[in-house]
Amino acid sequence: MKNKSDLGFWKLWNLSFGFFGVQIAYALQSAQVSRIFSTIGADPHDLSYFWILPPLMGMIVQPIVGACSDNTWTRLGRRLPYLLVGALVAVIVMCFLPNAGSLGLSISAAIIFGLVMLMLLDTSINMAMQPFKMLVGDFVNEKQKGLAYSIQSFICNAGSVVGYAAPFVLAWFVSNTAPEGQVPPTVTWSFYLGAAVMMLCVIYTFAKVKEMPPHEYAEYHGIARKESVEKEVKEGVLTILRKAPKVFWTVGLVQFFCWAAFLYLWTYSTDAIAGSVFGAPTIEKVNGVSINGQTFTDKYLFDGQTPLIADGTVVSNHISVDGDVISSESVVADGDTIYADGALVYRYGMPAVKNGVIATAGQTILINGDKVRVDREASVVPNYSLVAGGTELTLAHIAARQDGKWVLEQTTTLPAINAPEEITLATSTALNTASPQYQAAGNWNGIIFAIQAIAAVIWALVLAQFRNRKVGYSLSLLLGAAGFISVYFVTNQYALFASYALIGCAWAAMLAMPFTILTNALSGNHIGTYLGLFNCTICLPQIIAALCGGAILSIFPLGSNGVTSTVWMLVVSGILLVIGACAVWNIKETYGSQSATE
Repeated sequence: MKNKSDLGFWKLWNLSFGFFGVQIAYALQSAQVSRIFSTIGADPHDLSYFWILPPLMGMIVQPIVGACSDNTWTRLGRRLPYLLVGALVAVIVMCFLPNAGSLGLSISAAIIFGLVMLMLLDTSINMAMQPFKMLVGDFVNEKQKGLAYSIQSFICNAGSVVGYAAPFVLAWFVSNTAPEGQVPPTVTWSFYLGAAVMMLCVIYTFAKVKEMPPHEYAEYHGIARKESVEKEVKEGVLTILRKAPKVFWTVGLVQFFCWAAFLYLWTYSTDAIAGSVFGAPTIEKVNGVSINGQTFTDKYLFDGQTPLIADGTVVSNHISVDGDVISSESVVADGDTIYADGALVYRYGMPAVKNGVIATAGQTILINGDKVRVDREASVVPNYSLVAGGTELTLAHIAARQDGKWVLEQTTTLPAINAPEEITLATSTALNTASPQYQAAGNWNGIIFAIQAIAAVIWALVLAQFRNRKVGYSLSLLLGAAGFISVYFVTNQYALFASYALIGCAWAAMLAMPFTILTNALSGNHIGTYLGLFNCTICLPQIIAALCGGAILSIFPLGSNGVTSTVWMLVVSGILLVIGACAVWNIKETYGSQSATE
C-alpha cells in the first residue's frame, strides 16, 4: 500500500473550505427556523416536535450518502457529486423556506409547507456536509488528520458565527419588521445570502479538489483491485457494522454524552438565562380548559372574534378597582398587564400605576376620563368570567392575527355554556415569554452562542497542537462541563461570555477529535459507510435527549417563582460532559494502515 504524503496547509484548507457555506446554512436553520414557524402562526407548544426532524433525517441520510459514495465513481469524483446535489437542493429550499408565510397559503398549509422545506433543508445540508468529512479520510494521512479536522472545525465555526450574526448585521440595512404572518427581510435576506455563499463555496471546492481515480484510491488505501468495488457492493450495511473496529463504538459512547449535553443547551439556554440572569417575570399558563365538565387542551378559546385564552394565556381587558369591574374599548390587556388610555394601571399584582407612579391607597387613577379612587390593589377580571350564558365558544389549535383580524384554524365549536361558572382552567406557572426581560434574554442568547463559536474557532487551533489526542479531547470536554455548570452561579449577563467560551472548547473537540480518531482506524474500504453510520452517534443521542428532557426537568424542585429553573438542565449537560470526558480514556486508538498491511 502506498503511503500518503504530507499535504501543505492550503491543500488541507481547500479540502474543508466548502464547509464554511454549509455551516452558514446550518446556523441559519438552527437559529431562525423556530422564529419562522412562530411568525407563520405555529403553536409554540408544537415547535419542539419539529426539532426531532433534523437529527432523524441525519440518521437516515448520512449513512445512505456514505454507503452510496463508497460505490460511486463518476467524472466528477466519488464524494463531490453528493456535495453538488445536496448544495443545489439546499439553495433552492433556502429561497423558499423564509417565504412560507408570503405565498398566500392558509396558516396550516404554510406550516405544512414550511415543515416540508425544513425536512428538505436538513436532508440537503446533511448530504452536502458528509463529503467534507470523507474527503479528509480519503486524502490525509494519519499524522495530519488531527490538523486537518482542526482546520475543518475552524472553518465550520467561522461559518456558524456568520450565520448567527447575519440577521443582526442586516438589520442595519433592511427592516427587521414585517406584516403579520410574514418573516422580516432581515431573516429572508440572511437565507438568500447564505444560499449564495454556499454556491460559491461549492464552486471553489470543485475548482480546487480533484478526487483520486479508483485504481489510485485503491493503491493508497490498501484495497485490492478485485475487492475495490465488487466486494463493497455485495456486503450489506449490517455486515459492515459488525466488522467495525472497536474504536467505532468507544468513540460513539463519548459522542452519546456530548451530543445529549448540547441538545439541552440548544433547547433550554434561552429560558435558563432569562430566569436566572435577566429576571424574567412569570405568568399563569393555561394547560387545559374544562367546559361543562369536558376538558380540552387547545391553547386558544374565542367568543366570536374576542380571544378569551390565547396561546395558553388568559386574555383580560377588564379591571376591577375596589370591586367595580371597568370595561371599555380603551382598556387593553398585555398578558396580565393592563393599560387604560395608554397608562399602566395594573401589573402582576402591583397596585395601580399612573404615569409610572404607584397609586397607593387613597389616590385616584384616571380611566376613560373618570377618576377612580383606589383603596386596594387593582385586580384582573378575565374575559371568560364575563361570558353570558348561552354563548357558543370556539376552540382553535392555531390562531394568528392577519390584517387586524384573528384567523382561526383547526377549530371546534363548543355547545352553549349555561353560566360563566361552567368554565374552569388548569394552569401552571411559566416564564412570561412576551416580557421585555425574556426578549432581552433571547437576543443575548444569540450573542453568547456567537461567543461560543468564536471560542471554538480559537480552541480548534490550540487543539491541533496536542500530541496526545485523548488528553486534548478529555480536557476540552472538562472545560465545557465547567462552562455548563458555571451558568448556574452566574447572575451577570457579561459573565456568561466566560461560561460559553468554555462550552466552545468542548464544541471544537466534538467537531474534530471523533472523526480524527475514527478515520485513522479505518482502511480505504467503506470509509464513507462508516462515517455515515457514525453520524447516528450524533443524531440518536439528540432524539433520546429530546424525549427525556421533560421528565428530567420535572425531577428538579420549583423555585421561589413557582417555576422549575431550566438552568438545572445545563448542569445536567455539564455532568454528561464529565462522563464523556471519562469515557475518552476507554478509547484505544488503532490505525487502518496497520491492518491493511498485516
